[in-house]
Amino acid sequence: MIRVVVAEDQNSVRAGLVLILGSAPDIEVVGEAGDGEEAVRLARGLRPDLVLMDVQMPRLDGVSATRQVVEEGLADVLVLTTFDLDEYVFGALRAGAAGFLLKNTEAKDLIEGVRTVARGEGLIAPAVTRRLLAEFASPTPVPSPDAPDPAVLDVLTRREREVLSCLGEGLSNAEIAVRLQMAEATVKTHVSRLLGKLELRSRVQAAVLAQELGI
Repeated sequence: MIRVVVAEDQNSVRAGLVLILGSAPDIEVVGEAGDGEEAVRLARGLRPDLVLMDVQMPRLDGVSATRQVVEEGLADVLVLTTFDLDEYVFGALRAGAAGFLLKNTEAKDLIEGVRTVARGEGLIAPAVTRRLLAEFASPTPVPSPDAPDPAVLDVLTRREREVLSCLGEGLSNAEIAVRLQMAEATVKTHVSRLLGKLELRSRVQAAVLAQELGI
């Protein structure tokens, strides 16, 4: 059973999310939060598998709440966004969010998104992926005070670099396994090792790093 905390400040939207997730036989909503501070408190107390986090919330925004939840190792975070403000998405990426979905995502895709993140795989909605890639490809990309040094990749093996490159393309473990002709379990091992070596919190962060370094 996947245990989820839903953090959304609009009561009607939150009720809808809880209803959708509750319809899945393998998902249980164990807590509801109306602001970021409550989301962190519930994550500490309930230790869910995943927090479904809105980015724009009172008292503590979703990016700051995501950072606290991830840094304390309380749960994975799947962020919901309208993608109105790029800095929210990039901020949540750097805070360690494991995935992003748009608020207008279909019910079945929301449920599958929760399952995907719970399996340990990153998830970015296609529309968000296109926008992210456009930002990286643009002459004036979103500025980062922490631009990565290509030398950080020196700790990786050749195979780990190949896996990182695939993550940068947004491929799932199954797709990477096909691309690199290896077992899916081996892919998961490589992903885990490269995240540890690069001191990253999620495969989504790894995907961003791959894009930033152009690999």
